[in-house]
Amino acid sequence: MTKAASEAKPPVNAYGWAARDSSGVLSPFHFTRRANSDDDITVKILYCGICHGDIHLVKNKIWPTLYPTVPGHEIVGQVTRIGKNVTKFRVGDIAGVGCIVGSCGSCDNCKQDLENYCPKMLWTFQGQHEDGTRAFGGYSDNMVVEDRYAVLIPNGFALAGTAPLLCAGITVYSPLKHFGLSKPATHLGVVGLGGLGHMAVKFAKAFGVKVTVVSSSPSKKKEAVERLGADSFLISHDQEQLETAMGTMDGIIDTVSGPHPLLPLIGLLKTSGKLILVGAPIEPPELPVFPIIMGRKLIAGSAMGGLKETQEMIDFAAKHNVTADVEVVPMDYVNTALDRLDKGDVKYRFVIDVANTINNHDEASP
Repeated sequence: MTKAASEAKPPVNAYGWAARDSSGVLSPFHFTRRANSDDDITVKILYCGICHGDIHLVKNKIWPTLYPTVPGHEIVGQVTRIGKNVTKFRVGDIAGVGCIVGSCGSCDNCKQDLENYCPKMLWTFQGQHEDGTRAFGGYSDNMVVEDRYAVLIPNGFALAGTAPLLCAGITVYSPLKHFGLSKPATHLGVVGLGGLGHMAVKFAKAFGVKVTVVSSSPSKKKEAVERLGADSFLISHDQEQLETAMGTMDGIIDTVSGPHPLLPLIGLLKTSGKLILVGAPIEPPELPVFPIIMGRKLIAGSAMGGLKETQEMIDFAAKHNVTADVEVVPMDYVNTALDRLDKGDVKYRFVIDVANTINNHDEASP
């Protein structure tokens, strides 16, 4: 065994905040991550965004959560160690890690840089690596990840505002590109003005797209138009406004995660228009088939993006200064932040200042 291999063998001690059961309450947690192998980088986590999906995870709402669980999949940090096969990163670089830390690498999706659709995709915060070690998320002081599943953050990019791009940003960027909704002549509707929605507006405007925000909250009109730069605003329950806008949009990005009717949105689309669902409501929506048939309209879904596209998104965002609007909070505020997020009380994304506020001298809860 070489000296490099022997140095990489020991597991990496880590400290974070974990939920132990479906109450979703997080508390300090000491654990270990797998050793830094030849293809891995070790990252000192600087910032980690708080996503609505973290609430689903800690409260066991989508799939059987493996407890204890450390949430967090919008991670920005500094590279502190690299394996001998790593060429993409150097020690000191800033790396970003999103929702994915593993895939098979050989299926058709992986070969097309669509690791996010790999049947064997490994979530950053849930499941096990091939060696049997647990996957833990970014509410922690460090992370070990294969370099393939990390992206390089350009120098000088605002890191707190960059963290949410690793999930919220790529989740709206990917369908804008894939479904041809990033062309300047396009008229795009953005449903919901939360963590995903405000990113959709920012990216669309950076592409030069005409944007109409559709929201149930009239109070968000000034924010959408005057600050985020949307071209117009529709109140989703105002029938007169909806009728005036019928048949005017080439596509709609629907970011709402709660139950809501799809029929009014389908009516806003032009012939051959596209309604793209990214908000992932747990309750299945009612699907009105006849208006889809008569307008040759498309309803589709989109999940995050592959690593190649995520790097493309980060580079585009850096070039056009697209970052999330964030409220930066300390690590010990995380339970309050999750409660506020569940009530929609944030504009628009919480980000944990991990490096400056995590205290690894706390005792881990039993």
